[in-house]
Amino acid sequence: MKIAISGKGGVGKTTIMALLAGEMKKHGKDVLVIDADPSPHMAETLGVKSSEVIRPIAEMTKLLIERSGKTEGSPMYNMNPEVNDILEDFMLEHDGMKLMVLGAIQSGDKGCACPENNVLRRILTKLLLSKNQMVLLDMEAGVEHLGRGTIAGIDQLLIVVIPSKSSIRTALKVKKLAEDVKIPKICFVGNLVTDEEDRDFLKNGLPEEPIAYFPDSKVIRKAERDAIPVTTIENAAADAPATLLQEILGGS
Repeated sequence: MKIAISGKGGVGKTTIMALLAGEMKKHGKDVLVIDADPSPHMAETLGVKSSEVIRPIAEMTKLLIERSGKTEGSPMYNMNPEVNDILEDFMLEHDGMKLMVLGAIQSGDKGCACPENNVLRRILTKLLLSKNQMVLLDMEAGVEHLGRGTIAGIDQLLIVVIPSKSSIRTALKVKKLAEDVKIPKICFVGNLVTDEEDRDFLKNGLPEEPIAYFPDSKVIRKAERDAIPVTTIENAAADAPATLLQEILGGS
């Protein structure tokens, strides 16, 4: 199964994805996490001590241009580059999980057909998974990736939303664009929820109730400040990761 996560900046997408990855590992799943945020920090969240050893796909400029079929002076790309060897060459194994990092966009003049996103899209569409294999895709904030069609080929999109009007507005935009690109399953996930009032705010502002609610956790905030991987903290988000995994697997 291929699962992407999206939402407004600062709502906790990376933390929730890391906790979900840890929960999947506990249940014996073969987990690959792809960090596709232009400001990647999934490695630190998972506790990778030497994140500098990861070779981000975006840094392999020449290779990516060759794979995308771009010729000098031409704005056109081949939309079906070969990526089989990339799947192994750019993976890092850590604590029973695999990690790939797309990396930061290296220049501001590439537009929306940049080779990094082209290769990522191809990876997602080419991956054939067994029932025990899970790919978790941590997307950039906002809606740009949906406009580019970067997450074409995923099975489910999790939209993280916190109890604020601006977060709900972004979540609704993400849902509309996700429907436009025909993602099979789209669900909301509540985060930074402190009480029933927060739950009601999300229920009333969204077209469907979130499938899981993650608490506003001082433990998680302190772990981030102290560079402690959230996956090592017992009950960091109470039963929310288990509930989320149950909902995902139950609807698969």
